[in-house]
Amino acid sequence: MSKSKSQRERQWNTRKQSQDPHGKVKSFEQLAEETKKEDK
Repeated sequence: MSKSKSQRERQWNTRKQSQDPHGKVKSFEQLAEETKKEDK
């Protein structure tokens, strides 16, 4: 075997946690506040 199971699981978990291509998803309140700031 090439890699131990624990090593594979650790790498898979780090890949899953680092998946954030568009940044954090903002809450509806945050988006509403941003649009109010831009309108002024």
